[in-house]
Amino acid sequence: MKLQRHIARVVTLPQPETGFMGAGHTAVAVVTPGDFGRTDPFIMLMDDRVEPRDGRLGDAHPHAGFETVTFMLEGSVSDRDEGDLEPGDVLWMTAGSGVIHNEDVVSKGRVRLLQLWLTLPKGDRWAPPAVQRIPLAGVPVRREGGATARLYSGRTGDLESSTANHVPVTMVDIALEAGAAIEQELPAPFNGFLYVIEGSVRVGGEEQVLAAGQVGWLDRPTGHGTSELRLAAGEQGGRAVLYAGQPTRDWIASHGPFIADRR
Repeated sequence: MKLQRHIARVVTLPQPETGFMGAGHTAVAVVTPGDFGRTDPFIMLMDDRVEPRDGRLGDAHPHAGFETVTFMLEGSVSDRDEGDLEPGDVLWMTAGSGVIHNEDVVSKGRVRLLQLWLTLPKGDRWAPPAVQRIPLAGVPVRREGGATARLYSGRTGDLESSTANHVPVTMVDIALEAGAAIEQELPAPFNGFLYVIEGSVRVGGEEQVLAAGQVGWLDRPTGHGTSELRLAAGEQGGRAVLYAGQPTRDWIASHGPFIADRR
């Protein structure tokens, strides 16, 4: 019998605050850095919103020692080096030994995006930089009775993503119509969380309700094998992004846009 996953703790997020990219940028820290033993392999997740404006978003800055996973929820951006990102697209960037993120980016309309910082295992901190573009049109989609699961990494149902991972990660965007439900398998050791984007979802056999703007961290059962997470729609339906991954149990130090380890 598969282990059933549950919500161990719920975080209700504050209202967006002024961000670093100038006028019209606000942000919410969905996962805050500083407690990596609890969030491993996830370092940080920001929910960025930018009102329509002229000009670039931010300035050039370096990254090293981790990966960034940018998920466009709304609007689009045009980047000199990375091309256009439209709603539903993901850009998975391995900073590794170091990149200069030029931020020569122009927004088109109102923009909302999620940017995850994901650790690299200690042995891969100096991996060559790389970028994987995951356009919405190429994302595997699982549909079951009013539930739609778009797979950006890992597995859902019989589908498997082609995204290459240094750390095994499942990333699924799950939309549920009213009355719909879906079951998502995860390796039992995976640490993970749900971030509700719209409406509400009910999680696990006890149907713990998570509303938009809340984060539900999964319990961390002992043992191996496969576990199962059940999601059902709230009264008006709901949408949530699931992030789950294999903890590295590596020590990390974070300073600005750099992640390091003991040598």
